[in-house]
Amino acid sequence: MLRPHALPATLFAVALMTPSLCRSETLQADAQSVASKWDAAYNGGDMDTLAKLYAPDAIVVTKGGAQTSDGIQKFFAGLKAKGWDEHKTTVKSALPKDNLLIVSGRWEMTGPGDGGAKKKFEGNWVNVLEKRDGVWRTVLHTWN
Repeated sequence: MLRPHALPATLFAVALMTPSLCRSETLQADAQSVASKWDAAYNGGDMDTLAKLYAPDAIVVTKGGAQTSDGIQKFFAGLKAKGWDEHKTTVKSALPKDNLLIVSGRWEMTGPGDGGAKKKFEGNWVNVLEKRDGVWRTVLHTWN
C-alpha cells in the first residue's frame, strides 16, 4: 500500500516514464508498418515498390554477400522467381539511436522443399532504418 506522502513521487515517476513508453510503442508501430509494407511489396511481386523502401546507399547482407543499389531489387526478384513466397515479418523491438531505428524480430516464408513441396522457413532479422525527408528507409538489412 502506498503511503499518502509517497503518492506524489510515484505519480511523478509514472509521468516521466509514460512519454518514453508511448514513444517506444510508436517507434515499434512505425517499424512494423515499414516491415508490413516490405512484406506486401515482396509478396505482390512489386520489386519497384520494395526497392523504394531502401535508402539509395542501403546494404542488404545476404548469404552470398552484400547487395547494394540495383542489386537489392535483383536479389529479391530472384528469390521470388525461385518460389520463395508468403513472407511475413514480425517486429519484436525498435531501439532509437539518433536518427536511426534499430529494428529486430522474426521472419518467415515458404520456399522450395523436398519433391517440389512448399516448406516453411523462419529466422531472425535486423534492419537499421534511417529517417530521411520524414520517411523511414532501410539502410541495413540482414537475417539468419
